[in-house]
Amino acid sequence: MHKVLLATCLGATAVFASGAAFANDELIKMSQNPKDWVIPAGDYGSQRYSKLKQITADNVGKLQVAWTFSTGVLRGHEGGPLIIGNMMYVHTPFPNKVYAMDLSKENQIVWKYEPKQDPNVIPVMCCDTVNRGVAYGDGKIFLHQADTTLVALDAKTGKVDWTVKNGDPGKGATGTSAPLVVKDKVLIGISGGEFGVQCHMTAYDTKTGKLAWRAFSEGPDDQIMVDPVKTTELGKPVGKDSSIKTWQGDQWKIGGGCTWGWTSYDPELNLVYYGSGNPSTWNPKQRPGDNKWSMTIFARDADTGMAKWVYQMTPHDEWDYDGVNEMILSDQQVNGAPRKLLTHFDRNGLGYTLDRVTGELLVAEKYDPKVNWTSGVDMNKSSPTYGRPKVVAQYSTESGGEDHNSKGICPAALGTKDQQPAAYSPDTQLFYVPTNHVCMDYEPFKVSYTAGQPYVGATLSMYPPPGDTHMGNFIAWDNKTGKIAWSNKEAFSVWSGALATAGGVVFYGTLEGYLKAVDAKTGKELYKFKTPSGIIGNVTTYERDGRQYIAVLSGVGGWAGIGLAAGLTDPTAGLGAVGGYAALSNYTALGGALTVFALPQ
Repeated sequence: MHKVLLATCLGATAVFASGAAFANDELIKMSQNPKDWVIPAGDYGSQRYSKLKQITADNVGKLQVAWTFSTGVLRGHEGGPLIIGNMMYVHTPFPNKVYAMDLSKENQIVWKYEPKQDPNVIPVMCCDTVNRGVAYGDGKIFLHQADTTLVALDAKTGKVDWTVKNGDPGKGATGTSAPLVVKDKVLIGISGGEFGVQCHMTAYDTKTGKLAWRAFSEGPDDQIMVDPVKTTELGKPVGKDSSIKTWQGDQWKIGGGCTWGWTSYDPELNLVYYGSGNPSTWNPKQRPGDNKWSMTIFARDADTGMAKWVYQMTPHDEWDYDGVNEMILSDQQVNGAPRKLLTHFDRNGLGYTLDRVTGELLVAEKYDPKVNWTSGVDMNKSSPTYGRPKVVAQYSTESGGEDHNSKGICPAALGTKDQQPAAYSPDTQLFYVPTNHVCMDYEPFKVSYTAGQPYVGATLSMYPPPGDTHMGNFIAWDNKTGKIAWSNKEAFSVWSGALATAGGVVFYGTLEGYLKAVDAKTGKELYKFKTPSGIIGNVTTYERDGRQYIAVLSGVGGWAGIGLAAGLTDPTAGLGAVGGYAALSNYTALGGALTVFALPQ
């Protein structure tokens, strides 16, 4: 094993440097410079950790607004900007504008890209018109538009280099996720699980846009790119027809399993990691079987797309617990031995730790004590149900049958955490997780498939857990023990991405619009500032002329804020979120803005 792996609790920068000869040298080198933010998650391991430490637990209370920028777009602003040298690249929700600003020239707009898209894509987008960011590589900025067009823009001029269509909006496919550049390829997923899209992860050549490989989440072995013998789940070969034999007839063709979350990469192993979403429809009665490989963590060869291992977290999903949340890669000591780990906070309320080399399951524990649909995961390796969650019959939406309202299920469909990414600090070895503290009633009903029409089949309502009034927590999590180190209550779900720093400070945003800074060790709140709109963006940091900055997009929306974003009032609209978050309108309003903070000079 490489010497760098023998040191305990190393950050991704050091770990991934060892694989530089085998991966995208440019991006690895650039991501090691803490002054910039060149990958959507900060680094390939999705740690969202910065070595910058000018801002500390002692002085963060003195933060001030350094500058602001209006995006000119309403609706929900997820993701965050890239900072590359003097340039900052800011994206927006539909119509998916991209601004390139020169930070050395008073943030002058160097170029702006505004695509012309058919507005008919808007009603096809599930849960707001969000976009989670742009990626950089090979001198280009890559954007996945709402209409599924993947566009490569010249980073200096904004000129379109090439475009390629990644899906068919006419059949419900849309683009919301941030690309990831790996070597000479740009990887991108697809949205559309609520429309019965057979979803996929796709790699395109960064220079030409030519299709390199495409791996579907469900279907025949050649389409899902698994080897019946070599691809494993929990150490055992998946076997022939591992996906299609878990679906009834040809249901896999409209099976969902979408890939609209985040992608990570280990250059040393040359593996990319991502999760697949819910099976279609939301009515579990209509799709008997485990519905593989929806709700699954995939580890794939970056060059070929072939799956090395898979792990299905929620077989035969009955609650819309998408598995698309980020895979955070860390190198830590486990039982005295160095392990290459993958930590994942799933919508289903369980925090998972796996060996990312083999896919071995090490930890699966609830990261909100209110989770009740399962009593836990079977961790007995000799058990026939090893690795499967044990479902509590009372909270099974299938056991009651169609048109039966199953009540008091925790978490709600938007999960104990949705796509808002957590952060990891190698200094504390803790993960900082923005969470939802929300339960639901869930009533499935029979629905027929029509291409391009919603294929949901369930009515939901959402509310805080019994006895509680708050709808969110921001927690610190120990991934080796599966325990919460500390937890801060928030009135609403914490829908922003977290940032951990070497200064001992962790940042996140709230739906009311506050940027908050807390002590990484204790969770003590050290600073807060209310930005122009609710925050569902991810906090980033960079340095310019010796000064550290904290940047965050505000602009309320996303699933939790869809009532405000889309002007909806029916409590069951927005797949149940409108009623659950109705009070949010008392605290914030629409408006896209970037707010940048720094210590006083």
